[in-house]
Amino acid sequence: MQKLLFSGLTGAIFGLGIAISGMANPAKVLNFFDVAGSWDPSLIFVMGGALITTAIGYRLVFGARARPVFDTEFHLPVNKTIDARLLTGSAAFGVGWGIAGFCPGGAIPALGFGGIEVIAFMGAMVIGIVLARAVDGLRHKPAKAF
Repeated sequence: MQKLLFSGLTGAIFGLGIAISGMANPAKVLNFFDVAGSWDPSLIFVMGGALITTAIGYRLVFGARARPVFDTEFHLPVNKTIDARLLTGSAAFGVGWGIAGFCPGGAIPALGFGGIEVIAFMGAMVIGIVLARAVDGLRHKPAKAF
């Protein structure tokens, strides 16, 4: 139960940060990609802040603990191979982000603002996840969520 509560709290803090930074607004994100027009560089600062926070957090957590507080082990990616699967997924993410102005991290908090665009994006994302897992399940054992 503590694990679920802490996960929910962490997600709420992340969503609040996304909403406060304006990254739940697809127009703000799309303006970042419009270098020849109404370019908005604020996404660089949001991503830079996230990278710095993550780097410090990883150093503190992995330097101080052998295992997480609410689990028996850290669940980190083990595949370090740059292959077609990784490149295809990265390209699909980037194209979808550039077209819609949403990424999963920004779209989930944007659900709170409503709008057909975010609902359509989330539906397409869920369908994409299901299809990817179905195709991947033919080759690999699916990962457990918790």
